[in-house]
Amino acid sequence: MGRDVIIACDFPSAEQTLAFLDRFEGEKPFVKIGMELFYGAGPEIVREIKARGHKIFLDLKLHDIPNTVKKAMNVLSRLDVDICNLHAAGGAEMMRAALEGLTRPDGSRPLLIAVTQLTSTNQETLENELLIREPMEQVVMSYAENARNAGLDGVVCSPLEAERVHSRCGAGFLTVTPGVRFADGDKGDQKRVMTPAQAKAIGSDYIVVGRPITAAADPVAAYQRCCAEFIG
Repeated sequence: MGRDVIIACDFPSAEQTLAFLDRFEGEKPFVKIGMELFYGAGPEIVREIKARGHKIFLDLKLHDIPNTVKKAMNVLSRLDVDICNLHAAGGAEMMRAALEGLTRPDGSRPLLIAVTQLTSTNQETLENELLIREPMEQVVMSYAENARNAGLDGVVCSPLEAERVHSRCGAGFLTVTPGVRFADGDKGDQKRVMTPAQAKAIGSDYIVVGRPITAAADPVAAYQRCCAEFIG
């Protein structure tokens, strides 16, 4: 898979999600299914969207003891998604267990990536609430290296950190970056953001874009603008 725009379909129901995707006549955008939709509509929405021909990033951010995560990933491996994720904060043992659980008997599996730090987290939150005193960039790099060493395919990180992740972990180590907003758009609750064009310039492999597309007056036009700026 090459560079792409992933639409965050953060809707509460299958009906709203499918109605939204129906607007993309002749196009099959890459779709992110997060907690809200998965918990609201269940695994059947994954099967339905996959049957329509979309690639899927299943964004459930698993974080638990290694054995629990391994078993959960084994279940998710049956959904035929393209990308799954977990929290790097769970540690290397958990990430290795997740990879083992996600790998099917024939050796195939979805890509597995780790969330470094949420794009809603800033340095103040890191220090005052999470009690992590190191600079944000250093924390992200350490988590990314842990994920690489555990055998994962890449990380979810802010676009601000994507270039250095590639430098530290290799060009083939994927960076999936949320926190992308149009230059003339609202940042919402995101604190570490870039535009699609800036994310392209620093080497993000995938950008995840939600409200700038899903809440736009014309979502298809917003998606096409995002693709033009990021993919070219």
